[in-house]
Order: sequence, then C-alpha cells, then structure tokens
Amino acid sequence: MSEDKLAIHGGAPVRGRYLPYGRQVIDEEDIKSVIKVLQSDFITTGPAIEQFEADIARFTGAKYAVAFSSGTAALHGACFAAGIGEGDEVITTPMTFAASANCVLYQGGQPVFVDIDPLTYNLDPTLIKQNITEKTKAIIPVHFTGQPAELDEIIKIAREKKLVVIEDAAHALGAKYKNRSIGSIGDMTMFSFHPVKHITTGEGGMITTNNEKFYEKLLQFRTHGITRNQGLLRKNDGPWYYEMQFLGFNYRITDIQVSLGISQLKKIDGFIEKRKQLAEFYTKELGPIEEIILPHQLSHVDSSWHLYVLRLQLSKLTAGRKEIFQALQKENIGVNVHYIPVYLHPYYESLGFQKGICPVAESCYEEFITLPLFAGMDHRDVMDVVDAVKKVISHYSNK
Repeated sequence: MSEDKLAIHGGAPVRGRYLPYGRQVIDEEDIKSVIKVLQSDFITTGPAIEQFEADIARFTGAKYAVAFSSGTAALHGACFAAGIGEGDEVITTPMTFAASANCVLYQGGQPVFVDIDPLTYNLDPTLIKQNITEKTKAIIPVHFTGQPAELDEIIKIAREKKLVVIEDAAHALGAKYKNRSIGSIGDMTMFSFHPVKHITTGEGGMITTNNEKFYEKLLQFRTHGITRNQGLLRKNDGPWYYEMQFLGFNYRITDIQVSLGISQLKKIDGFIEKRKQLAEFYTKELGPIEEIILPHQLSHVDSSWHLYVLRLQLSKLTAGRKEIFQALQKENIGVNVHYIPVYLHPYYESLGFQKGICPVAESCYEEFITLPLFAGMDHRDVMDVVDAVKKVISHYSNK
C-alpha cells in the first residue's frame, strides 16, 4: 500500500513512538538476580536450575518440572518421553506456532491437524475422535492466547484410547481450567519463557509432569541421553562413571537464564493481573464496534491473557485484513497475526499437506489481528491502541 493511501486517515498517527505487540518487563531485581549468578561458582548446570524447576512445580501444582533451553526443545523432550517414534500420529491444532507440530516430526512422527472451535479458537474436541487411528500416539492441545482448551473432554478421549496428552501451554502460564492450574492436569505440559511470554529467561522452556517415568526420561533427554543416576546405570565403574543410554540432545538451559526466571516468577501474579486489566479495558472500549469480534471467554476457564486477538468482520469492511493491518502499523501500533495455520507453510506443503483440511482455522487466519498486550503497557499505551483501532475501523467501515 502506498504512503498516500495510508495517510487518508488524516492527521498525525495516534502515537509518536512504535508500540510492539509484546515485550519483556525487566527491573533492577531481575538484573541483580542475574549478577548474583554471574558472581557465583556456577553459571550453567548449577543449583539455580533446580531452584527454578522447584519454583515452577510449586506454582503450577505439578510434582516435577524439567527446564530446557527453549519451549521447542521442551516439546521435543515431551514427545520423546511419550514414546513417539517413526510413523506414530499425533493430533494437534494448526492454529499455533510451528513448534507444536515440528516436535512430532523430530521424532519421526506424523502431525495430524484437527480444526478449531470457532468461538475459542482452541482444538475442537468433537473432531478429535474422527481423526484417531491405530497409529495415534498422543494429543497436543494448545492453549491459544492463554485460554485453556477443553481438557476434560480431551483427556477423557485420551484415556479411552490410551493416548498421551502433551499440553502446549506456551501462552498459558498462570491460567486455570475449572480451578485447576495449567501444568498439573495433562500427562506433560510445556511452558515457554520467550521475552513476549508472561515471564522470561531470554530463551527457555519447561515441562511439568506428575509422572516420575516421564520426569526421568526428560532429565536424561536434555543431556545427550546421559545419566549418573545409580538406579539407572547398567554398570558402575566408580564415582566418576556415567552412561549415555540413548541418543539425546544438549537442551540444557543456563543458570544465568534461570536466575532471571526465578526473579521474574516472583512477579507473575502482578504480570497476569495487569494483562487481565488490559484485556478488560480492550473489551469494554472495543465491544461496541460491530465490525470486529472480540475474544470469547469461557466461564469455567481463567485465561492468563498472552494475546488479545480481534477477528475482523470482513463483510462489514471495505478493506481486507492486510490493509487494516498496515493502517494500524501506520498509527505506530505494533499489531501482529497469530497464526498462519502450520500446514500452509511451504515445508509442510512439501510433506503433502494441502489447503482446506481445517477450514475454520484458515478462515480465522484471514481475519485475525493481534493487539499489543504486555505487562509493561501503561494507560496511555492501551488508549493509543483503542484510539487507533477505532480510527482505522471507522474509516474502513461500509456502514
């Protein structure tokens, strides 16, 4: 779109400085926590790792937690622990980042994409059974935007078919499903600590589980398949002895990173409360706009509000999503789109996936715009977003 066409909204942008859709919130206590580790004896594979794992386990109510170098690495570890291998099928949603399906491919498995619920944008439980075959090994529901998927229905299906449930909770640290904390429900749950998430370690991820066997496999998988656990060793030549018992990966996170996470986790309640307040303000201010559909919140879940996603009513607008997206960026609002359905990426097309298999997800993708939402936003920031949305939608309304 030309600059001239973008300028037709008139006047200067609603804000003079670009507002990103998400970013980390770092304070002096976080910095001091990192410095403390840098001045200690261990900067990797040290005691801070176990502390962070214990803190996350306590926060989520899980028995065990295993830290990884990224959320993707954590998902890979979960797929390994679940026994996913060559030819196994894993059901998941296309409305997610590619890692939710890539982790299956890493193990030689086959992702099976099931369409989403048109209200919540989460995996539709009513479609899961139709896609289960004798090759199905697991289900990976994604808690899109921080709103938990319908876990009771998904887990019931999984138990009937003897499948493993791996929750992708990259968006959902601090969320609850029927008053139960996400991280303590499924067989394994992955959290991400990327800078746009609720808390950050720079890069990093975590798997929580209540299953001791999964826990032991995860610990070993992130360290080349090596163990020093005397109960697992096949022989023992002495106190120095360790064994590589399978082909694992170097997916360790550092003490430097988790020292930031330990400090950040102390502020998690405040971060989530701020996100909820911002989301409530968006809903109040944007609710009357007929040309957009606001996020639908279920009464039995408590979202942690990682994202605030608008769905455009294109039939009521004179422009497509691309034009509206660019117009909002011209207002210095860092909107984004979550997500391109995974199977539409060229790599997945090369594997034989074709457009049309999940029509609801594809339709949503064409209509979604993600608004800025992070704990560091102030009232002026959120007002700027609201003003820009009203300005742009009003201009393109066909009323």
